[in-house]
Amino acid sequence: MSSDETPNVPTPSHSRAAVREKAQQVNAQQSRARIIRRAIIGLVAVVVVAAAGGAVAWAVGSAVSKPALSPSNLKEDGVVVTKADLEAARAGSAATPTPSPGTAAAAPAASASPSPDPAPTAGTVDIHVYVDYLSPGAGDFERANAKQLATWVDQGAATVTYHPVALLTANSNGTKYSLRAASAAACVAARQPDVFYAFNHALLVDQPKQDTDGRSDKELIDLAVSSGVKDSDGMQSCVEGSTYASWVKDVTQRAVDGPLPGSKKAALTGAPTIVVNGQVYAGSLTDAAEFSQFVLSVASDSYYGTPGPTVTPTPTPTPAS
Repeated sequence: MSSDETPNVPTPSHSRAAVREKAQQVNAQQSRARIIRRAIIGLVAVVVVAAAGGAVAWAVGSAVSKPALSPSNLKEDGVVVTKADLEAARAGSAATPTPSPGTAAAAPAASASPSPDPAPTAGTVDIHVYVDYLSPGAGDFERANAKQLATWVDQGAATVTYHPVALLTANSNGTKYSLRAASAAACVAARQPDVFYAFNHALLVDQPKQDTDGRSDKELIDLAVSSGVKDSDGMQSCVEGSTYASWVKDVTQRAVDGPLPGSKKAALTGAPTIVVNGQVYAGSLTDAAEFSQFVLSVASDSYYGTPGPTVTPTPTPTPAS
């Protein structure tokens, strides 16, 4: 049986057109895919660069905005006690350089033999006292020696520099009292330097015990105000904002790394650490007479110099005949 119907097969020209159209569609899809990939890569690059730039800007900004402690009487990471500071403490109604009466660590009574004065022999003696406000030894030393240290400063016989450090931060039930107290002392030194001595003395003579919470921020602020700080709002902002916590950590680490002022090898290993003309005191913290004798001895050595060994010339042997 014959039929005049033809199969539905495209002509050669129609086939070529369909292939071209298909190829164009594939090319268009590939072009769109390439454009999308390039856009994604570009967007990722922009995000990475922006993040890196933000990190650098944050690091630089943090370094620039990090508060620096620079009161007028700052020296070698410590605060120098001046006559004006002592007068302000005596005029105040709170902390004074007079030790609490009736304590075992009190300074010698007026009827006792006076402590030797280092001034006539050796001029000004340089004394550095590293204190952690949670260290019982730091409180013992302050109660025993505050009176004679103040006397030496009044007479111009010695310069006394206190260094607040934080070695016992973990010994206060998680409240970080050592760090907070030292930071509060730095706030006082930065905002009202003439009150630092009174505040420092008050923190040392009436310390909380180790392994307790210590004073709260509010109690530290109240103690600073009772010591003579006038700007209570500024003090509150400084203490509660931990403004000088990083500074305290830095100076503590520098002291631990050493050397301590005036010494070649000595480093901070505990608090209190007392350095006199570069020599570390290793005697009793509660015996003012012993410390005074150490200061006099060091001052004398510094003034006169330590004699070196006597050198005897070696005789030249006589040649044999």
